[in-house]
Amino acid sequence: MSADTHARDEFTALVERHRKIVFKVANTYCWSADDRADLAQDILAQLWRAYPGYDRGRPFATWMYRIALNVAISWVRSSGRRQRLTVPLDAEQHDAASPPDAAADERVQALYQVIHALDPLSRALLLLYLDEHSYRDIAAILGITETNVATKIGRLKQRIKQDIGHLA
Repeated sequence: MSADTHARDEFTALVERHRKIVFKVANTYCWSADDRADLAQDILAQLWRAYPGYDRGRPFATWMYRIALNVAISWVRSSGRRQRLTVPLDAEQHDAASPPDAAADERVQALYQVIHALDPLSRALLLLYLDEHSYRDIAAILGITETNVATKIGRLKQRIKQDIGHLA
């Protein structure tokens, strides 16, 4: 087996094991199915290009999140091809469970609106926090200090309470 074949097989196995990361990131940064598919392909292509530089002494999932979020943030910021949408997310389209009542539905929609109004870095931070990563992991993935992570998460929590707290 050639070195290229071995690297490709190893990469494929690692990506398959952690593929949910790509979908979480694409769902967080895109509204339409076409955009999600395009972003997912961009993420996978960048992961493959960057794979030769992957340090096997570090967790693959952390490295993958960092690449995926950097691609997504660049994708959102790129040359005006992305529009800021103000339409609420369709819960079925995003695999969310149907809320039990109208008040819960209103809170969920308000939360989605708050999330999609965030700047790309804050959205990444919230995604990682909600995915239960430690502050240390979040700091490593985003390339910021743990103190900065704690401060930003505290501010995000406060903003969410202010923006949707009146619906509780």
